[in-house]
Amino acid sequence: MKRPVLIILAVLLADQLLKIWVKLNFFLGESVPLFGEGHTWAYLQFVENRGMAFGLELGGDGGKMALTLFRMAALVGIGWLLYKAVQEKRRTAMVVSLALVFAGALGNIIDSAFYGLIFDASTPFHKAVLFPPDGGYASFLHGAVVDMFYFPVLHGRFPQWLPLWGGGEYEFFRPVFNVADAAISVGIVLVILLQRKHDRGAEKQEPMTAKDIADEGPTGEAGGK
Repeated sequence: MKRPVLIILAVLLADQLLKIWVKLNFFLGESVPLFGEGHTWAYLQFVENRGMAFGLELGGDGGKMALTLFRMAALVGIGWLLYKAVQEKRRTAMVVSLALVFAGALGNIIDSAFYGLIFDASTPFHKAVLFPPDGGYASFLHGAVVDMFYFPVLHGRFPQWLPLWGGGEYEFFRPVFNVADAAISVGIVLVILLQRKHDRGAEKQEPMTAKDIADEGPTGEAGGK
């Protein structure tokens, strides 16, 4: 159990330290090149997300509460799967992937649950204050998730002849995300790859025929001996 705990603590520490630093030192919407001037494909940009990962949102306070409760329920389920994987001594890659998903989900839940209580509101003209004397900007479970990584690696316009999108602008990668989002994405991709590898391995194992079973005999040895 030591390895997944260390992974979870490492992801949470990196996620929360970076979020708190950005929250306290950036104006809302402020953006700086991640690798210095002239590198226009990577930015540290402060945005707040009241919805799902990568800036996707649900409407209103009711949507926000429903999303937070769903995250908590999902966290319990992921935690159970991680516990079972450790107890059953599943392959290391599976344990690591589940630990990443668990840590990422917990990191964003911390924002939603507590950031509204411990910070005042960030604006384009005001940097947030930790533990403001007049209280936070939102109630318990209604805080916004802090995002900061923005990678507009490709951008331009679609050709005019392209149906639907012709002449429109495109940008990849548009969503702004955080360490927790990255951990969740990497963990889910690993789970999918591991499952596909397992399925391919199962397909290669040919089922035993009736003749094979008869030849093994009741003791499982050839010829029943």
